[in-house]
Amino acid sequence: MAEVNLTVKKLKEKFMNSILEGTTFRNEVTVTVSKGEIFEICKFLHSDPDLQYRLLTDLCGLDFFPQTPRFGVVYLLYSLKSNQRLRVKTRVGERESIPSVESIWKVANWYEREVYDLLGITFDNHPDLRRIMLWDGYEGHPLRKDYPTEGPDFDKPFVPEV
Repeated sequence: MAEVNLTVKKLKEKFMNSILEGTTFRNEVTVTVSKGEIFEICKFLHSDPDLQYRLLTDLCGLDFFPQTPRFGVVYLLYSLKSNQRLRVKTRVGERESIPSVESIWKVANWYEREVYDLLGITFDNHPDLRRIMLWDGYEGHPLRKDYPTEGPDFDKPFVPEV
């Protein structure tokens, strides 16, 4: 747990105005940060020699409809050096985008595409932001809370775009 405390301490020192909240529950540390510095914070967590959060184990999106900002993006990180996990969270408005972390962790490419596909959150500077689970031409983003529960109109035949 001392290593995680080091993580929170270093984040607060370097990004004092961007760390909105830090919590620990059942030995799980969560840091909520401002969207504006998410890329710099992730880069710091990855490259700092004392921290070395080199694994992005997951990246997912949340819909808090009808709250604003509507969406959340959660980064689940792991440090092999300290054997510690860290959850980094930020919020994104409905028509806003968030910086891609694909240049830090290559696996973010697919995670960000999944979040884009299912929730419609866009990632700036992503090298290939397109649907990954649903077909091209699919209307809407099915994990949004206001998405129709009956889904798209399945009475119409599916004709793929060529």
